[in-house]
Amino acid sequence: MFRSAFNKLSSLNLLKSAEFRSMSQLQGKLSGKVAVVTASTEGIGFAIAKRLANDGASVVISSRKKDKVEKAVSEIKSITDQVAGIPCHVGKQEDRKLLLDFAVAKYGGIDILVSNAAVNPVMCQVLDTPEEAWDKIFDTNVKATFLLTQAAVPLIEKRGGGAIVYVSSIAAYKPMEVIGAYSVSKTTLLGLTKAVAAQCTSMNIRVNCLCPGIIDTKFSSSLTSADSSNEILNQTIPMRRVGKPDECAGIVSFLCSDDASYVTGESFVVAGGYYSRL
Repeated sequence: MFRSAFNKLSSLNLLKSAEFRSMSQLQGKLSGKVAVVTASTEGIGFAIAKRLANDGASVVISSRKKDKVEKAVSEIKSITDQVAGIPCHVGKQEDRKLLLDFAVAKYGGIDILVSNAAVNPVMCQVLDTPEEAWDKIFDTNVKATFLLTQAAVPLIEKRGGGAIVYVSSIAAYKPMEVIGAYSVSKTTLLGLTKAVAAQCTSMNIRVNCLCPGIIDTKFSSSLTSADSSNEILNQTIPMRRVGKPDECAGIVSFLCSDDASYVTGESFVVAGGYYSRL
């Protein structure tokens, strides 16, 4: 009789535990949060948007092309209905305003900003970079990130605080010769992370930075092509493979959650052991 009662109690506890896990998964660690992710219709940005949605956030995705936005929204809707999108060229002030206004109108505010948009119009060493290419790289990768942050911070503060994540690159630590100016722009984001984090602590806003290594995306296709892939794998990446976009998403979700409540001003490398720093 005792064993029977014990077994019933154990079964009940297991059932309750399963129900608790189910509820926890359903709610997600980002439940009730609103996230805006730029350049999020493919590659790393899309993987981040999908993961934030999977973890319970309402997500606003964006990119320059309307058709890409619609396709990405449709894909994420298989996870949750709490997703919407709007075309946005982050280099245009009116587009940045429309993006943030859309998030507020749709979901009532903003708790999370992930700035992922970046360009690299030239493949050359840093001193060979044409002025117009240098301007374009810094206007998109740095200036637009700063201006979007400047506009988003009051909205995040109004919600009682939140999180900002910049997507930099492993090239921020060790500039890649063929993408010299791009590397410098990504190094600049490390400094921006530190500066903005310091100012935002009193607003209960944490600011951190993701530094992906060589990830299998359209953006990095020139580095992962058949001609160069073996050399990259054998000489620079200890794990002997390029990364997948989804492998960059989990740490962003962590940084946006309460699990990272004492983490700000930091940069996190996801690069398969690729050299970054001591």
